[in-house]
Amino acid sequence: MKDFRERIKVNGGKIPKKYVTDFVNSHKEEFSTIKPSFFEYTFGMAIKYFSDEKIDIAIMETGMGGRLDSTNVVSSIVSVITNIGLDHTQFLGDTLQKIAVEKAGIVKPGIPVVIGETQKHTKEIFTDFAKRNNSPILFADHNFTISNCISEYNDSPKLILDILSVKNKIVTGLISGLAGFYQQKNIVTAFQTIDILKNLEFTISDHNIKDGFRNVVKQTGITGRWQVLNKRPLTICDTGHNIDGIKEIISQINKTPHSKLHFVIGMVNDKEIDRILELFPKKATYYFCKARIPRALNQELLKKKARQYELPGKSFISVSEAYANAISNANADDLIFIGGSTFVVAEVL
Repeated sequence: MKDFRERIKVNGGKIPKKYVTDFVNSHKEEFSTIKPSFFEYTFGMAIKYFSDEKIDIAIMETGMGGRLDSTNVVSSIVSVITNIGLDHTQFLGDTLQKIAVEKAGIVKPGIPVVIGETQKHTKEIFTDFAKRNNSPILFADHNFTISNCISEYNDSPKLILDILSVKNKIVTGLISGLAGFYQQKNIVTAFQTIDILKNLEFTISDHNIKDGFRNVVKQTGITGRWQVLNKRPLTICDTGHNIDGIKEIISQINKTPHSKLHFVIGMVNDKEIDRILELFPKKATYYFCKARIPRALNQELLKKKARQYELPGKSFISVSEAYANAISNANADDLIFIGGSTFVVAEVL
């Protein structure tokens, strides 16, 4: 969001600046021959740093897809696939099934795989990959359910919920420091993964789990996930930028009490703009802007496109100007939302 070093962390602490520069200087010559991508370069740095730090466990997130992703060289102890959405379609395929095949490429022979959300278009693909690899497969939402979920913003933003396993073990009043309702799917996925780690003889107590969820923001430094920037007016940013992400955001906005709604929005030019814009509410004021990156969609073009979907608003040459205008126009009981692109959120932060 703000610093390259957020990509590589140990116990929530960013990789030291000196380590980054030393790694680049010592590998510059050989990498000029290999010509790795930016992500591959970063992944190589992460592997070296984790090795030097003698870590106990690493969580690697694929850059894109899975089958051909550089992270897929790792010998994992558990593979996790969350939900499948239409994103990066120009690289991964234009259907959920094609994307699922790429994602399923991380399934390793004999290694358990967790599927975070059961989806009818992809379930059979994952089951087939697991069977071919002789890998135990667990659909997290078959084994864990969530109830009584509420989102609070009083002192610090949080999600409060109960979670029940098929083994009839229940955790009541679980508090997550991430307040987005969509985190319920991630929580279920995490519980299933923890269950597997326990079977692999990792010692993880109920206290560890509760502490981890409650302090997730503090302990990881994660930002831009239904993050509250101000309480009056309630001001929230979120990096969700594909169709599935925007649907979740709109759903929670509709459940969040407010008088008027203000949207500070910018997008990149490789997204399915029409399918995303048609999801936005018409009863809102829009502040169209452009992030400071080459891929950003021109604010005037975005405004023109939005007009086709009856989304009223003005355009601004920068994210900061759009945000400032939203603040000046909003009353204390209004809601300001900032999003549409990770880069827009990053500039506000």
